[in-house]
Amino acid sequence: MDYKLELIILPVADVERAKSFYDKLDWRLDVDLKGEGGFRAVHYTPTGSHASIIISNGLTDAAPGSTRGTYLIVEDVEAARADIASRGIEITEVFHEAQGGIPSVRTEGRTPGLAPERASYFSFAIFTDPEGNEFILQEITTRFPGRV
Repeated sequence: MDYKLELIILPVADVERAKSFYDKLDWRLDVDLKGEGGFRAVHYTPTGSHASIIISNGLTDAAPGSTRGTYLIVEDVEAARADIASRGIEITEVFHEAQGGIPSVRTEGRTPGLAPERASYFSFAIFTDPEGNEFILQEITTRFPGRV
């Protein structure tokens, strides 16, 4: 049985402000639904992704801006970071973890620059939407065995 990640819901309070942000990323706008009582859900697909996001003020009871650690996989983290920054979006510098591994909520141990020998899976940059929902760019150039 295959299980394919399809959609992540990002809770926001101000859908219009969030929509302006995601429009700057130039991701594909799939659906913009408006309903009773100010309900709104806007569906985007990041460029090159099979999975999508929905920004909404009513699909979940999670607090606006509470989604953390949504990974966006890129082949060149420096180029992806530059692209996002060129769109006027605040993003961290590229970094790697001093001990190797993936970023945690603690920032101590983050080392500026690419991972040693540009090891696949270990170079990152982070940005958030205006509500605080977090995205982590992760550079993957060679996948672990069995991964596609």
